[in-house]
Amino acid sequence: MYNSENEVIFPAKAIPQLKGLRGPLWDNLVDEILTKDPESLEQLAFVMTVVRIVGCSGCNSDSFRAMRGCARCAQQGIKRFRGSDDDLVNLYEKAKKDVSAFLNKQ
Repeated sequence: MYNSENEVIFPAKAIPQLKGLRGPLWDNLVDEILTKDPESLEQLAFVMTVVRIVGCSGCNSDSFRAMRGCARCAQQGIKRFRGSDDDLVNLYEKAKKDVSAFLNKQ
């Protein structure tokens, strides 16, 4: 069964669905990201963070994860993340540096 709502990687349109899964620090980060433009460094870095945590690169269209949909897969991955909210924010900051370095090379 194919889920037509799936993307190749975690889509920015699903970011609002990641709120309320962890503590206030995570919710504040999600709220901050939602105020940014879709092409902003912040949203790109947030998407990269989710992709790294959830493992979007290993997903394919007929996998169980894909059948559930990107948003539900990401929700589960964020809930199951074993680190703290501080760790998540640190991963986001690292992704922000990585995206910035990549964009500066272009």
